[in-house]
Amino acid sequence: MSNAITISGSSYTVIGTVTNQADNRGVLDLQVLAYDKDPIGKDDFLGIGITNAAGGFTISFDDSKFSWLLDRSPDLYFIVEDGGLELLNTKDNVIVDATASTPDINLQVDISEDKLRQNINPTAVPGWIGGFEPSNLDDLPMLGNLDNIDKLQRQQKVLWPEFSWNSEPAEVDKKRCYQMFAPDISRLGYTNEGRIYSIICPQQGVCAPNIGSMNVEVTVTGNKGWADEKNRTLSAEMSVVGKIWFSPSATKNTLLKEIRTHFDKHNLPFPSTKANAIVIRTFNPGHPDQVAFPLTSDLSTDFPIPDFARHEEISWTKGHLGVEIGAIEKTGIEKVDDFNQMVLDIFNMAGGNMLQEGNILTWDVWFTAPELVDQEEWANHAEKWRLSLESDHGSPDGPGTVARYFDGTPFKPLEALLKEELPKVLAFIAKHL
Repeated sequence: MSNAITISGSSYTVIGTVTNQADNRGVLDLQVLAYDKDPIGKDDFLGIGITNAAGGFTISFDDSKFSWLLDRSPDLYFIVEDGGLELLNTKDNVIVDATASTPDINLQVDISEDKLRQNINPTAVPGWIGGFEPSNLDDLPMLGNLDNIDKLQRQQKVLWPEFSWNSEPAEVDKKRCYQMFAPDISRLGYTNEGRIYSIICPQQGVCAPNIGSMNVEVTVTGNKGWADEKNRTLSAEMSVVGKIWFSPSATKNTLLKEIRTHFDKHNLPFPSTKANAIVIRTFNPGHPDQVAFPLTSDLSTDFPIPDFARHEEISWTKGHLGVEIGAIEKTGIEKVDDFNQMVLDIFNMAGGNMLQEGNILTWDVWFTAPELVDQEEWANHAEKWRLSLESDHGSPDGPGTVARYFDGTPFKPLEALLKEELPKVLAFIAKHL
């Protein structure tokens, strides 16, 4: 008898393995999403499991996730992802009426084109000296984030930037979203002695039906701090701003094109590039007068972290940062400020209130082992993502995951968007164009 599925009352537990087809070995830290294929309507999301070093995963769910009058057993299929990159989808090979007699579940994936895997560095490269650990960060000046690239010698890449925020800020942690932003955009750069001179943060995108794709980035403007490879710790402070701007493809949208044409005609700033981005003020949570934020070696402790947002076994070390979202930065031009606020409101509907004023955006960053810095490559990487000239082409090593609640259920904003987005856009056009 197989142990693939066990049933206790209304509870199901699915156990399986994911292996690399090249060598038949288990693959660590993959997300396995289980669905019930529904012949009528949309397929039901059942749960999510994370593979261990042997490739094993476990997914538990209740029959309320799928059962109805004519559907008493799930018709199972799986999607296997790595950092949002889909490696396998078994929707065309469904396990019909899955029961305790279901055979062993063995899923094989091809990771040869998985760039995130190719970027994992298991051991630190030689050359670490150490010794730069001031007792007080206040003794260090806040330096421009891109002013000292010529001093960088070592780096840690953030391959797993895990963000978290309340999609309904008034409901503390009941509707908390978790989302991994795109890998290998964010990096920590420092000297052989450990002095930090540059931090690159990740960016992510959302799409709204009537105005198209938008990018968001928590942009680092200044930094100071140190890293200690011996103890795998760090201590830093960053000054940042939140920015939103449209992807190039969004300017093809009919309504947005009409608005942009009007803005261009009257020489008004339009957020089609990061240089003209909508700016959202940020500050240290609970301290609106402090615009610098501590980056520390621990994880977030203000809320539970689901397994799919943890990467202890595969990462080299970790860090944590939190910022409170402030008000939008006004331009003093009513038409522009109204438009920017409308865009922010729509972005928050699409992104689960990620940049809602008063919300606290936190992220746990999981690093791969230290590598040497190619200063020219670092400068090009930073410039590319600072300007986002080709933001539609996607991230360098994977798209990042969708936003999910603690149990893995995807955040779905579309219904609210369809009801509220178009009236907002039309109201703006009626008032200002």
